Amino acid sequence: MPEIEHTDAEWREILTPDQYAVLRQAGTERAWTGKYVDEHSDGTYHCAACNAELFDASTKFESGSGWPSFYDTKGSDAVELITDTSHGMVRTEVRCRRCGSHLGHLFDDGPAPTGQRYCMNSISLDLHTE
Repeated sequence: MPEIEHTDAEWREILTPDQYAVLRQAGTERAWTGKYVDEHSDGTYHCAACNAELFDASTKFESGSGWPSFYDTKGSDAVELITDTSHGMVRTEVRCRRCGSHLGHLFDDGPAPTGQRYCMNSISLDLHTE
């Protein structure tokens, strides 16, 4: 169970309609439209719904996918991985462990040292610069 829970009505008050569609309904923003696709600042990416620390900017890389991509999480307990069988595929969904919000998907085609690509929706993230 998530550490932070809200009713559907509370989430709708907390989040913008676009954030709600992605974070709470597992939507996906269009490729190349997110504010963090070409972001290169130092800092930490947090969950846009609950402010949990998710990714260090030093793990962000240019994947060419159209979404911000990271090769590792901020810590082993930052995210939860869920099998996603929607859209006729089997993928690994990435959710914020703290509030259960949908962030994006995990793929095994990232760079060293992990070989993983956390392909995230910009709208699911807030960058806190140092």
